[in-house]
Amino acid sequence: MTEDNNKASQDLIVPPVHRAAKLLRYIGDGNRCQNLSTAARQTGLNRTTLLRLLNTLAIEHLIEPIPDGGGYRLGVGLISLAAEALYSRDVIELARPVLQSLADEMGLSAHLGVMAGSEIIYLLRATPDVHLVSNVQVGSRMPSHAVTIGRALLASMDDAEIRDALRDVEFVKVSDQTPMSIEGVLEQAHRDRSLGQAWSLSAFEKGLGSCAQVVRDHTGRAVAAINVAGPEGQFSATGGKRDRIASAVEKAAARISGALGFTGAAGKGQVEGGHGER
Repeated sequence: MTEDNNKASQDLIVPPVHRAAKLLRYIGDGNRCQNLSTAARQTGLNRTTLLRLLNTLAIEHLIEPIPDGGGYRLGVGLISLAAEALYSRDVIELARPVLQSLADEMGLSAHLGVMAGSEIIYLLRATPDVHLVSNVQVGSRMPSHAVTIGRALLASMDDAEIRDALRDVEFVKVSDQTPMSIEGVLEQAHRDRSLGQAWSLSAFEKGLGSCAQVVRDHTGRAVAAINVAGPEGQFSATGGKRDRIASAVEKAAARISGALGFTGAAGKGQVEGGHGER
C-alpha cells in the first residue's frame, strides 16, 4: 500500500468504531475493566466514553458482565459475528463435504456446532433434497445442555469442567426432558458419555429426533460436534433407522476428526464413550 493510500485509509476511520474495537481487544487480552479509571488510562479512553462503550457492547452481547463485580469478559455475540470468518477455518472446510454426504445418505439435516460460553453456536448446516423438520440456521445459538450437539460436547468434559462452563446459567425449561440443575446436567452427561453419542427424542422440539457426536483435533480435544436431525420416528429404538444413524454419525465424526489429525486418544479430561444400548 502506498503512503497516500495509507493516509486515505486512516482518514476514513470511524472513531467510535475504532474505540469499540480497541476496547474489545483490551478485554480480550484479559483486562476486566473492574476499575474504570485504570481501564480509561490504559486504553486512552475518557471515563464517560468507556462507560458508554461498555454499556453498548454489553447490550449487543459482545461483552458480558462477570457476576459479583468481576468486571467484563468477551460475550458469545462475538461468536455469531465471527461465524462467516470461521467458514475459512480448517474444521469448517473439512466438515462441509462430510456433513453434506451424511445429510444425503440419511435424508436428514446435519449440523456442526461449537461451544460458545454456556451455549452452542451452529456454524454449518447441510440439507438433503427432502422436506425437513429441523430449521436450525447457521449462527443460531442454543443452550448447550438442551441440544444434542451441546450435550455431546458437555459429555466430553469432566464434571468440574461442566460445572465451570454452566456456572452462570439460569436454567430454562425447554421441554419436560430439560435438566434444570447442574446435577441434572451431570447425570445427562454421564448417560451420553456412556453411549459415546447424545440422542434426543422430542427433548428440544416436539416430534424432532437427533443424534450427535464430538469432533476431535490432533490433540484429542473435542473442538466441535456434529448431529443429524429429523422426524422422531426415525430415531426410535423400536423402529426407524436408529442403528444406521448411529453408525453414519460415528463414521462422519471420525472422518472429520481424522482429517484434523486425531489418531484415537482423547484429550485430558475427555472420556471416550462406548456404543452400547441406546
